[in-house]
Amino acid sequence: MSDAKGSNKALWSYIGLFAVAMIWGSAFVVVKNALDTVPPTYMVAVRFSIAAIGMLFIFGRKLKGLNKRNLIHGIIVGGCLFTAYLVQTIGCKYTTAGKNAFLTATYIIIVPFLHWFLKKKRPEIRLFIAAVIGLAGIGLISLDSDLSIGIGDLLTIICGFLFAMQIAFQDIFVKEDDPTLICLIEMIVSGVGGWICAPFIDGPLPKGTFSSIELIGSMLFLGLVSSLVCQLLQSVCQKYTKPESASLIMSTESVFGALSSMIFLKERMSLKVLLGCIIMMVAIVLSQVQKKEKG
Repeated sequence: MSDAKGSNKALWSYIGLFAVAMIWGSAFVVVKNALDTVPPTYMVAVRFSIAAIGMLFIFGRKLKGLNKRNLIHGIIVGGCLFTAYLVQTIGCKYTTAGKNAFLTATYIIIVPFLHWFLKKKRPEIRLFIAAVIGLAGIGLISLDSDLSIGIGDLLTIICGFLFAMQIAFQDIFVKEDDPTLICLIEMIVSGVGGWICAPFIDGPLPKGTFSSIELIGSMLFLGLVSSLVCQLLQSVCQKYTKPESASLIMSTESVFGALSSMIFLKERMSLKVLLGCIIMMVAIVLSQVQKKEKG
């Protein structure tokens, strides 16, 4: 009976992570549009402040059980999350939403190597092969004809490393901590970090920035749905799934992101970039193929 319950939890967790991928994919379009009006660091500050307020309203009572370990774990994961979103959002300003989505997915290839470093468990040979294939895909997506790389693409690749750190640490911490408490601290750390950094990175917030109803709606979507709901789902679902499987499902955000950018932003991919995206997906799938255990 307990095995059946565990299987049901795992199934619903995978469904939850797939929903996260769909929402995150559509969020690339929202971010790209909003960046025409909102400076990137302020966007991060506002979206996570909205998420933090929502989390406090729903789960604020859990802070009564906060201990030093929870706080440290939440700050570590929150710090990774904040810097990843900050770098990703700035990168999105200088590249297309489709390329931003696919290059962000580099975290899938990096996660197993981070687990090697953190848990001292050497990855299988297929992961090294996937990493090489992934690098080829990244090159096709981001390198220009003179082999230079745009600042937006470079920042997005860096954000992939940061997201990998967030996923790896979160996978370790949610196994021993309350995932909703960790998520709550993540949101607070990211919101506060945004407000501290915004004046130094973007300068003063322009007057009347949030006067548009459409923009307010976009920020509410990013704060309540893409940040609060998705991070909460990710935290809870990762408790009942393997990190490799969770990473693969969440990586489909790159596909949804590219499709959304083509449908809503009328972005078109060159043959080179499209080939790079296909190669990236091959690397992602290869990195997640599980060996069949004998038994």
